[in-house]
Parts: sequence; structure tokens; C-alpha cells
Amino acid sequence: MAENEVRPGRVFARVLYDGLTPVGLPNRIIELSGGRIVAVRPAETGEGDDPAMVSADVVAAGFIDLQINGAGGAQFNFDPSVATLALMANGARQGGTAHILPTFISAPQAEYRKALATAREAILSGVPGILGVHLEGPFLSPQRPGIHHPHAIRPMTSADISAMTADFPGPLLVTVAPEYLPDGSLETLVKAGITVFAGHSMATSQAIAEAETLGLRGVTHLFNAMSQMTGREPGIVGAVLASDRLYAGIIADRHHVAPENLWIAARLLPDRLCLVTDAMMTLASKLNQFTLNGQTIRLDGGRLTNAQGTLAGAHVAMDESLRNMIACTGLPIAAALNMASRNPAMALGMHHELGLVRVGYRASLTLLSTDLRAKAVLVDGQHFRI
Repeated sequence: MAENEVRPGRVFARVLYDGLTPVGLPNRIIELSGGRIVAVRPAETGEGDDPAMVSADVVAAGFIDLQINGAGGAQFNFDPSVATLALMANGARQGGTAHILPTFISAPQAEYRKALATAREAILSGVPGILGVHLEGPFLSPQRPGIHHPHAIRPMTSADISAMTADFPGPLLVTVAPEYLPDGSLETLVKAGITVFAGHSMATSQAIAEAETLGLRGVTHLFNAMSQMTGREPGIVGAVLASDRLYAGIIADRHHVAPENLWIAARLLPDRLCLVTDAMMTLASKLNQFTLNGQTIRLDGGRLTNAQGTLAGAHVAMDESLRNMIACTGLPIAAALNMASRNPAMALGMHHELGLVRVGYRASLTLLSTDLRAKAVLVDGQHFRI
């Protein structure tokens, strides 16, 4: 991806999906200044033909990926450095993602503190696209480790709570197993402004309902690594589908979730379902295998698995996830685009500055072709070509 440091003053959208209307708006000019949107208006005759203007067939609010472990040949857990985060953000942009929450999965002791420190440095130094950080563990259920190292999973301590509630310059998302949290910890995290999701958990629907009253915001990778819905126990899946408040990340790579379940989730959670990639370092790179927790993870047919066939993250970009969601569910384009932009912004409480194309919002845009393949990304006004 070649990067263009010039900050364009105008973007021409042959069709604009602004996140506010259920249909595309034809021939719109988006005017930018100081990293913000200052006007959105119909294009005057011939105005879109200006070769000096950035233009695209489809323009939408910049995609936000709440869960991405690696990309561009770099993995956050392997090297929690600012350079790694820059590579990940660059790799994610090739799929149209403007902002990421680099995700640090369960690691021994308090290694997640390195992730917090690195993300802080990246945000404060202005690395484009690094919005915050997602700690997926280590406070999970040993019954649902997935690909996480079982020996790294542990209970949350008061020292952990102090570390996570320290001042942080961006959104912090923490995935936990609510049934293993110490009393009062969920409320403390929420009061500190942390977004708490449930995941890698065997919690009952009643436990999720109780956690929801205490501030639980959503769940991580719906349907995967969580208690399922049965006839007499709805589990986490049923609790989320029945809720009118909880958000849910979902991996639409055609491997993690059956098309029928994508269809169900899309219809029951239209304004709270968030497309996530759960991507690993193979995304936007030539790698076809890597080692994780002593296990060789191989890429085959779009699936990343260990020797036993356990899925180990995903190899999918956000624009492909978008196309998959539309193909599997029949969703209108506008609704699917909101799952990549507006809904994640809502989940993080950042919906007043991201997730819509409207005056006053940050100039973060995803530019796509008519077949919804990413062509360029604007991050706070900075233009990145693909």
C-alpha cells in the first residue's frame, strides 16, 4: 500500500452511505478540514470530474475493527511494539479498515501491561489508525480457552484492576468470562470507562443478564467459544440474541459462523452486530503459517487451524467480511456497512465522532469499488491508497 501524506480537501462519492439513511446518496461531495468533516453536499454539475479530487464509487464511514490480532506479517502478542501496531494498521487498511483495536490475547502473568503501554505510545505519537486496545484475556474460562494457552488463563486480581483502570488515551475493550470475575470488579472496570465484553465463557444466560445490569456491553465473537443456546438454557448466545442492549462482534469469514447463524444475528441485532476480522499475521502478507503457543498454525483454504483443526483466529479482511455478510444474509448494503462502522463506534461509545459521515465527525472514510472492494482509506483526513 502506498501512502499519500497529502490531506485532501474534498472527496467525491458517486454513492455515499452516510450511516444515517437506509439507501445510498448519489453524487455527494464531502469537504474536509483539520481532520474533520466540514460539509456534506450534492455535487454540482461536473464537479466530480476534477482529477485532483479523491473520488470513489462508494464511500462510507471508516471501518472500525474491534478485534484484530495481527496483519501485514506482524502479530501483537509476538512483538508488542509501536512498529508492530503500524504494520497491523497498514495491513488492516488494505481491507478498508480505518481504525483498529489491536488485540492482545492471553499471555502469562501481566504481559498485557506491555500491550497497554505500547498502544498508549502509538496513540500519543499519532500512529494512524490505532484507536485503542483490546485485551482478550487472560481473565477467561479454562473451559473455553479456544486457541489461548490454558496456562495463561487466570483470575483477575486487584493489581490487574489497578493496571487496567489507569488513565488510557483511547478506548479499552476487555474480554472476560463474567462467571470468573471477583465481586465488584465488573462495576469498577465499567466506572473507569472500560468497555467490557464477555467471551471464552460458559456463563449462563442469567449470569449474562446480571452482568448486563452491571455494565457489560457486549460479547466477543458471537457463537464462538461461548455457551450455546439449548432448549432450557439460552446460554450466552441466547442471552445476547434476546437482549435489547448488548453488542456482539461476529466473524463473517464463512468458517467461524454458519450462514444461517449470520442471518439470525443480523436480523435480531441489526444495530448492535459488529463485524470483526479476528485476523492474524497472515492477513495482508505472504505468510501461510506461524507458531502460536508452541503450535504450528497453517493457512489452508482461508482457514487458520492447528494440527487438531482448532480455528486459530481468522484470515479475512473487513471488506471481505462485508461482502460475506451481504451474500449470506441478503442484508442491504447500508445495513452491512453500519456493522463495519456505526455499530462498532456505538459499542465503544464513540458514536459522536466516528461511524457516520456527517459534519463535525472525524474525517475517517472507507472508499470502495462498486463490488465493495476497498480502494482507499482516509484516517482523520490522511489519505491512504490501496
